[in-house]
Amino acid sequence: MLLAIDAGNTNIVFGIYKEGEWIHEWRFNTVPVKNQIEYEMFLRLNFLEANLKLEEVDGIVISSVVPQLNDILSEFSKPLIKREPLFVGPKIYEYLPVRTKRPYQIGTDLIANAVAGHVLYKQDIVIVDFGTALTFTIVGADGLIQGVNIAPGLKTAIKALVGNTAQLPEVPLELPDSVLGTDTIHAIQSGVLWGYVSMVEGMLDKIHAELGKKTKVVATGGLSSILHPLHQRFDEVKRHLTLDGLRLIHQIVNKDAQV
Repeated sequence: MLLAIDAGNTNIVFGIYKEGEWIHEWRFNTVPVKNQIEYEMFLRLNFLEANLKLEEVDGIVISSVVPQLNDILSEFSKPLIKREPLFVGPKIYEYLPVRTKRPYQIGTDLIANAVAGHVLYKQDIVIVDFGTALTFTIVGADGLIQGVNIAPGLKTAIKALVGNTAQLPEVPLELPDSVLGTDTIHAIQSGVLWGYVSMVEGMLDKIHAELGKKTKVVATGGLSSILHPLHQRFDEVKRHLTLDGLRLIHQIVNKDAQV
């Protein structure tokens, strides 16, 4: 059984992989950063509720894009599981089937996405990840990460809009039927959500035009389901793609691991 931890700017995702599937996924708010004991209690409680035993965990793999969490996440699990966690970072990139020209300038979550996309699909691919940031990771069939695009995510955009204006209310992330806003909430939803639909479509068109060919397009991230008109532009929506990347990284680096 594998414990994969994906620490992003909004949530820390704890995933449990067993017998060929992700059997549990738990989310913990990233901010405010907690101490080691709080993460330990969170994990213990969820293991207890899921009727799982910590001693069943055969491996731990961690990705973090939040530097102040790195030491805490690396250390809190050791006394619980008695195993050294694999921390994704430039020191292990030489073992992976993907390559990047700037290993210290790319998020470990994007590396995990790239590994999953390359290993699972074995062809040119664009991975669109809807998270705190909206990212496009372009990976060639040879495993070279050809480029990355980063834009503010949906929630980030709406929070910035509401936080920097005096009279605009916070709105739910629901795609309206019409692009013509008929009230303030509808206007924000239309502008941001339909705007993001157009941005993703336009970015994919520009990426494919620059590459000179079409690629497979896979979407992931918790917000990928909201912009449903985009699903016709995606070959697949794979919710656990980042976790799958962490799982594959763990298996590649620990060649004898059976989880």
